Amino acid sequence: MGSGTVTEVFLAFLQLGMTCFGGPVAHLVLFRREFVERRNWVSERQFGQLLTLCQFLPGPGSSKLGFVLGLLRAGWTGAIAAFVAFTLPSALLLFGFAALLPKLSGPIGEAALHGLKLVALAVVAYGLVGMSRSLCPDISRRLIALVTAAIVLVVGQAWVQLLVVGMGAVAGLILCRSVRPDFEGNFALRYGTRTGWLLLLAFAVLLVGLPLAAHGHHRGLLLYAEAFFRTGALAFGGGHVVLPLLQDAVVKPGWVSSADFLAGYGAAQAVPGPMFALSAYLGARLPGDDGGLPGASVALIATFLPGFLLVAGVLPFWSALAAHPAAARAIAGIGAVVVGLLAAALYDPLWVSAVRGPVDIFIALLGWLVLARWRASALLVVLICMSSSVIVALL
Repeated sequence: MGSGTVTEVFLAFLQLGMTCFGGPVAHLVLFRREFVERRNWVSERQFGQLLTLCQFLPGPGSSKLGFVLGLLRAGWTGAIAAFVAFTLPSALLLFGFAALLPKLSGPIGEAALHGLKLVALAVVAYGLVGMSRSLCPDISRRLIALVTAAIVLVVGQAWVQLLVVGMGAVAGLILCRSVRPDFEGNFALRYGTRTGWLLLLAFAVLLVGLPLAAHGHHRGLLLYAEAFFRTGALAFGGGHVVLPLLQDAVVKPGWVSSADFLAGYGAAQAVPGPMFALSAYLGARLPGDDGGLPGASVALIATFLPGFLLVAGVLPFWSALAAHPAAARAIAGIGAVVVGLLAAALYDPLWVSAVRGPVDIFIALLGWLVLARWRASALLVVLICMSSSVIVALL
């Protein structure tokens, strides 16, 4: 698992950064396909353990998972390479896409954007089948997944994800009696618990110290860094959860106009990569000389940093925790919750927003077949779904 090179990690995540449409759920599915099925960087069980860990912590779920996969494959430089490669395409595209967004209001542009929704639908459907086999192999875990999906769909609030994760842990303790500690899920780390404690301490110091250092400032990169770091530290659930937090951070104090924020949000829907890359767009829109490249760089790093510090800090303790029978059962329950969250996302927002008739179902099914039967690249799915959607619009 730790025998790779930084170049290998960078190129793998650069490809994903250019093709991962559909939000964090679709990203996780493509990560599993790429690093478990195709590259064999981690086993199915190890991937499940890492995915479960990332559900616990705030920050962008797919980016945290990518950071850890790069860390395990090629050390700290591999982790940084994974972050840069996966985030760079979307961060760069968001600079120019907002200006082009009005030109995509015609039939062809709207059809192309609709095709991206069908890509996400096909990818998540493919992932749901594969992950349910590994994370829900028995009736008790399938029941946990089913209840999770029902709760998420009925409540429809971002905070409910934290609730169902806790409920899944408790349900796993009670229902998953047959689960034993998963020693295959252990990770060969290049650092120990002392480094883990230092990383967690760094997170705590920044969380407390940045507001104190920025107190009394009305402008400046330090104040902006504090706002974006706080946003990243509070964004449990990742993905679209970060949007209202970013809005409160930059629109409410008047740093970015509501119109500019909404333009960036619209652009973020149509580019690949993590939703958190929207922070680069917002950083570039900051007032005065703090905007542009300096603001974009500070905003991007500050938003992602909390999740990276936490996941890297907790990882040395994770294998020891998973070795306890009770913890193993709780982790199994949380793994089933992940499947339930995936199933809920497949219906809403993906099915609800993407499927308008039988033709859309056919296009999404074609995308699924490309992934499931032909084992083709996700880029081919993007091309097929987008071109099919445009052709249908022109008929």
